[in-house]
Amino acid sequence: MIPFTRPTRALIGGLAIALILTACGDTSTDTTGTSDDAGQDMDGALSGTIRLDGSSTVGPLSEVAAELFSDEHPGVAVDVAISGTSGGFQKFCIGENDMNNASRSIKESEIELCGQNNIAYEGVQVANDALSVVVNLDNPIDCLTPEQVSSIWDAEPTATTWGQIEGVEVPEEMADQAITLYGPGSDSGTFDFFTDAINGEEGRIISTYTDIGEDDAAAVSGIETDPYAMGYIPYSYLQEALDQVKPLQIDGGDGCIEATLDNVLSGTYVPLGRPLFVYASDVALAKPEVLAFMEFYVDNSAQIAEIAGFVPMTDDQIAASKAQIASLLG
Repeated sequence: MIPFTRPTRALIGGLAIALILTACGDTSTDTTGTSDDAGQDMDGALSGTIRLDGSSTVGPLSEVAAELFSDEHPGVAVDVAISGTSGGFQKFCIGENDMNNASRSIKESEIELCGQNNIAYEGVQVANDALSVVVNLDNPIDCLTPEQVSSIWDAEPTATTWGQIEGVEVPEEMADQAITLYGPGSDSGTFDFFTDAINGEEGRIISTYTDIGEDDAAAVSGIETDPYAMGYIPYSYLQEALDQVKPLQIDGGDGCIEATLDNVLSGTYVPLGRPLFVYASDVALAKPEVLAFMEFYVDNSAQIAEIAGFVPMTDDQIAASKAQIASLLG
């Protein structure tokens, strides 16, 4: 296992600047200004504003990419907003944003919306991720199967107390305690992926869970203080919460597997390992500053993933991402 930690936003900024200074020399410049004029200035330097929105999971990754890129291209302002994968696609598919951060693949309804507005696009993978089912640190359970997780989270759950999870033994004092659940809202790509992977259908979920919206920290806080709580959070958020919540191993058929970098890359952490995307349109990539940013994102994806605490791509995934960018360029 290769340990990764997800640094705070302040530390991310410091690490990003340090890495750029090491690689390229001191290029520190005031980047507080933005430009509405896309392309290049009279000196040939890139300029303009790039707009990203979407996933709260991919957002921190794109923020690191934006900071590293802006250090090399101070004339370009990269704005990263968070409205959830679904909310971001609603803007992207009407041409409001250049790119959409997505923690799942685009849906048929979103494909239709993009088509209605003549938005051609590609989903460019930028990293890997894993969802972790997490419980209170004092919870004695270490591993569950996807079926056992589904028995808790399904729209018609068969386990609403800890003692009702089939095949799991818990202390007598815990058996009758209700399972308190925390999870993201329906605009989240994490919600879509989890419900599909665990319950077999996007959006199929128990109605009584606590909806945390896009705030994974709220799930961590709730589970940390409730010995009978459970939730699910992305790999990157887990790395900074390991002293607050306990991740469960998942037995997808080959024994209990941890959500580690090595297990995600090897494909053994199933079914909760997943790719992360940035969707870009052909119109956006026709702008030199957007194309440069997207190519920078993929070329430096390992460094970006390490700083942000994500699972990097394999060489084959990087090659596929470059091919997707090229396909939009015709």
